[in-house]
Formats: sequence, structure tokens, C-alpha cells
Amino acid sequence: QLQLVESGGGSVQPGGSLRLACEASGFTLDRYALGWLRQAPGKEREGVLCITSTGGITYYRDSVKGRFTISRDNAKNTVYLQMNSLKPEDTAVYYCAADYGVYEVCPEWVRFGLWGQGTQVNVSS
Repeated sequence: QLQLVESGGGSVQPGGSLRLACEASGFTLDRYALGWLRQAPGKEREGVLCITSTGGITYYRDSVKGRFTISRDNAKNTVYLQMNSLKPEDTAVYYCAADYGVYEVCPEWVRFGLWGQGTQVNVSS
């Protein structure tokens, strides 16, 4: 069974940091583009960041540039999202997702076909 399992969510004050992790089971991530998506209350799901199997990175949201970084550790079958300088508008359920393929440039985030169950991130004072 192919699964993505996120961890690391929680509550933090504005300006704080969180590191999300997403571990794959049932398959290996080395030939997948990996993305982080989010859905805020009352809003549609949106893409945040993506990293290809060759290390290419795409920011789907300009609002996270300079604050969020994505990385992958194929040996651990895990992708990470480091979130710094968090803002209340970053509050959302964060999902990791995978799309099979060796890309130089990330695909559109709507192409990701395999999703985790999500982890909640709350940013408030």
C-alpha cells in the first residue's frame, strides 16, 4: 500500500518556525516529484512548494519565498518543509504529495496524484 505520512505540525506564535516531515511507505521516493500543499479554513487547496527528483525547486506561492524551504532525503524516503517566520495566514492543513516522474521542472501542483492525510499548522498569538 502506497502511503505518505506527514508529521511535525502544531501551534506556533507568529514569527516562529516549524519543520514538517513526510515519510513514504510502500514505495521509494527517488523517482517522484514531491510537493507540499495546504488548505486554509474556508479556502481552496493550493500548492506551496515542490522539489523534483533532480533537486529542482518550484515555489507555487510567492508569499512563502524567503521563509519556507523544501528538501528531500531519499535515503530516509522523506521530504521536509522548513517553515520560518510563520504568519497567521500560513494557518492551514499541510499535505505532502507525490507525482511519479523525473522532471527538471516541477509539474503543476494539481497533477500530484498521491497525497498524505495532512497535518495541521496553527499560527496565532
